[in-house]
Amino acid sequence: MTPEDAIVIAKDNGLDLVEVAATSRPPVCRIMDYGKFKYEQKKKNASKKSHSATLKEVKLRPGTDQHDLNFKLNNARKFLMEGDKVKVTVMFRGREMVHTYRGREQLKNVFDQLGGIAKMESSPRMEGRFMSMILVADREAVAEAKRASEAAAKESAETEEVAAEAVETAEVTAEIVEAVEEVKVAEEAVEAVEEVNVAEEAVEAVEEVEVAEAAVEVAEAQDEKTEPAEAATDA
Repeated sequence: MTPEDAIVIAKDNGLDLVEVAATSRPPVCRIMDYGKFKYEQKKKNASKKSHSATLKEVKLRPGTDQHDLNFKLNNARKFLMEGDKVKVTVMFRGREMVHTYRGREQLKNVFDQLGGIAKMESSPRMEGRFMSMILVADREAVAEAKRASEAAAKESAETEEVAAEAVETAEVTAEIVEAVEEVKVAEEAVEAVEEVNVAEEAVEAVEEVEVAEAAVEVAEAQDEKTEPAEAATDA
């Protein structure tokens, strides 16, 4: 069958002509629903990548202090959130074997502090010098915890965004205030220049008046000199 004939058949049936073996000679093509094919391939890849539960272990001592216990609890919580099982083991040494009840109390404390995300698959039991229990994740509680964590992260991101916008608004406001102040300074400078111009014009007017007055005085003086001369001439 020629490629052209295959394309016609595919179109008539609402399907696609897909090349599935490009390196073959001749290349191999198949008529199929390409969208459905891609979806099934995606599902297969997702199933291959799905997390397979493994058994993790957290080791304690009967006298493990709260600081170290918190660190180990965080690890156990992380393992459970990832879908793994957690084996919590208390190790006894020497005379500690006389007080195995302390190990049982330690395990109960761990279970209680893990909150609702853990369920007990295997209750505490002794194996030689070790007392262990196995915990599995409570899927519903883990899903709820993840949703709460995502909601908290989203809220934190929104808060940061609002804070960033507030800072940006404050910066813009500061720039506007600065620009307004610069305009005021410029206006004051213009007013000062205008006042200087007015003062200079006033000085010029005074000088002109003084020049005019001086000219009048000179004219009057000349008139006073001219009158006696004319009187003498008439005599």
